[in-house]
Amino acid sequence: MRRSVGEFASVISRALIHASKQSSRSQTWTPELEQTLHHLGCRESLSPTLVARVIDPFLVHHHSLALGFFNWASQQPGFSHDSSTYHSILKSLCITRQFNTLDKLFKQVKAQKIRLHPSLYRSVIASQIIGKKSNLAFSIFTEVPSLASEIGSQTCNSLLAALSSEGNYKCAFQVFDEMNHRGVRLSTLGFGVFLWRYCGFNGLEKTLGLLDEVRKIDFSGINGSVLAVLVVHGLCSESRIAEAVSAFDELRIRECKPDFIAYSIVAEALGNMRNVVDKDLVLKKKRKLGVAPRNNDYKEFTFDLISERLISEAKDLGKVIASGNFPMDDDLLNALIGSVSAIDPGLAIFFLNFMLGRETAPNLVTVTSLSANLYKHGRIDELLEVFRKLSSRNHFTDTHSYNIMVSFLCKAGKVREAYEVLRDMRRKGAVPDIKSYNMLLEACCREDLLRPAKRLWDEMFANGCPGNLETYNILIQKCSEEGEIEDSCRLFHDMGEKGVVPDAFTYTSILKGLCQAKDLKVSLEVFTKCAMQDQTLARSVLCTFILSLCKEGYLVPAMELLRDQSSDITLLDSHLILLKFLANADEISLAVEHLKWIQGKSPSMHQALSKEILASIASSSKPDPIFKLFQVMQGNRLNSTNDLGKEMAYR
Repeated sequence: MRRSVGEFASVISRALIHASKQSSRSQTWTPELEQTLHHLGCRESLSPTLVARVIDPFLVHHHSLALGFFNWASQQPGFSHDSSTYHSILKSLCITRQFNTLDKLFKQVKAQKIRLHPSLYRSVIASQIIGKKSNLAFSIFTEVPSLASEIGSQTCNSLLAALSSEGNYKCAFQVFDEMNHRGVRLSTLGFGVFLWRYCGFNGLEKTLGLLDEVRKIDFSGINGSVLAVLVVHGLCSESRIAEAVSAFDELRIRECKPDFIAYSIVAEALGNMRNVVDKDLVLKKKRKLGVAPRNNDYKEFTFDLISERLISEAKDLGKVIASGNFPMDDDLLNALIGSVSAIDPGLAIFFLNFMLGRETAPNLVTVTSLSANLYKHGRIDELLEVFRKLSSRNHFTDTHSYNIMVSFLCKAGKVREAYEVLRDMRRKGAVPDIKSYNMLLEACCREDLLRPAKRLWDEMFANGCPGNLETYNILIQKCSEEGEIEDSCRLFHDMGEKGVVPDAFTYTSILKGLCQAKDLKVSLEVFTKCAMQDQTLARSVLCTFILSLCKEGYLVPAMELLRDQSSDITLLDSHLILLKFLANADEISLAVEHLKWIQGKSPSMHQALSKEILASIASSSKPDPIFKLFQVMQGNRLNSTNDLGKEMAYR
């Protein structure tokens, strides 16, 4: 029975996902996937509808497969994409923000004169704005004459604000003109950021001209008082103080009544110039003509800036409000501290101090974000000071909140301070948990403080906090690295007694240590235990174990171990490691013997190994030993195909 398009698309999707999972290059387009399509008879049934139906399920989790299938379809004779297939793949690229590919495909769309749905243009432009690719967003905006009216006011205003923020005034002007021409309503965000950045470079007269132009069309979506603050701030930022003073009356008659914040900005600028007379005049005007700022207006506008990733603008406006000691809600201060700390940690601390001065404190999400950014920028002293201030106000009250401090102190290498936090936790009735101890243990080991780490281990158990897998892994790895293999083995055996199941990291760590300690017998016993626990686990550990054995000169035991395993192609890397070490040790006869064994067990693996050896010769700066092995392989007719020899001669 002939399948419907939907059923066939579902079959193809499942087959591609399954094939990609079986490939060592999972999630990338491979010849094996093309072979899968061939077996399914996809070429014969290919249509734009089918391609779109196949791509759609891949959008989020398998986007590389979506692009691979799209490109494969493009190469098939007689097939051409239409709006449905472009819509599906472009939607996928929006989600994953692959901007270069997006740009390339949009050029194809333009060349083929394909008209896409406005919702897709809206999604693509929004994605590029968030990704700080406003130039790409603008190039798409200009390709369709009527796009401004079709994609909606919000997207147009976001683009206008983004271009203005980045100083791309030429493009911003084009968006502004197109919006006015198409009757797209301007918002406080779009027009506000545009005018804010424009007025400082172009002066008051031209700024008022733009304001008059907008008022003739539609001014209903713009908050006049907020706009007044942005204009005078923009003028003062570029030292146009006299124009900022003149702006008050001009803005007032244009329905943009300046509030106390606007007057404070100009008064502060005049004060910085030591122009006391004009400063007093402005303050008198403030008392006579100004209005109290409406907290919700600035809150809404600042949140809009943060949501649009216009953090620099949010930072500047927040600083103006806080410097004037005007009110701000805690949720707005939390948002400012968290977002601004990514680009200006010092100013984020300014907002924190403003918050603390009002006898309120940041939430834990904000503390985490601020701490992460202080650590990222190397501001460790400021990080310690933040923790000191918050601790003095009893901000940390439970294990979860204390662990935030422990985490970042450990990351910063402040082990002593982190341990003091654990002591403070116990004094105040908060009990350190396994996460607390693991973070401190890992920091001790990273800072080469193995003895304190062992004492902490004892303290854990004394305080009734048994170790988990992560705890054991931290100490086993460090003991193995430091050559304290007896302690490493003791911990390993203790895991079994406590019912903690080792994982690949555990086995890899202890096997490396045992090999370095030249304890071949115990290392083989540990690997046998790993295989008895889980064959899949053993295969994942084997490659590292073979490498460790070979590094210590245990070439024959490594070869014997490999021969005890299956001839699965997944063990290719392990065999290749052994062969390279044999070649480097001039054990060519052993290498040839091993290759003969592989050829007898698995011709496909032998062929794959031959190709890998050839690739090693081409890429290695010192290919002599492996080249010698290749020559012997040719002499013994061990090459899987004559093509390899021909390719070698060509190279």
